[in-house]
Amino acid sequence: MSGRIIKHALGGSMEDSNLTREKRRCPRFHLSLPIEFRVINDKYFHGAMIVNASETGLLVQSPKNLPIGTKLNIAVLFSKGFELANFEVVAEVVWAKTHPNEGKEGYQFGLRFVHILEEDRQKLKNLLGEAY
Repeated sequence: MSGRIIKHALGGSMEDSNLTREKRRCPRFHLSLPIEFRVINDKYFHGAMIVNASETGLLVQSPKNLPIGTKLNIAVLFSKGFELANFEVVAEVVWAKTHPNEGKEGYQFGLRFVHILEEDRQKLKNLLGEAY
């Protein structure tokens, strides 16, 4: 055990030991951006908000509940100067839980990227760099 202190991606610090190591491969960054998503093979779009993001996935808050294993087409919306820009990914719901928001029914779910074009990955990296 080295005893050094690691700065946790979501703030604070933690002792570097076998019991408290961060298990994620990529750090998460607070990122509050709207998304538009559609369940694959469905025709309806829904809105949600990103809570945090990494190079491998998103934590999203939504009024819509989604079952684990659901695959989504997602457009992440962000401003680029005075224009609205986006990047697109295909992601899978890996966990979900109820999470009321402002007294209304709501859900949070973890999404793992299944497919992202290199051009869109670069846009994501740029956004994460700005969030840091």
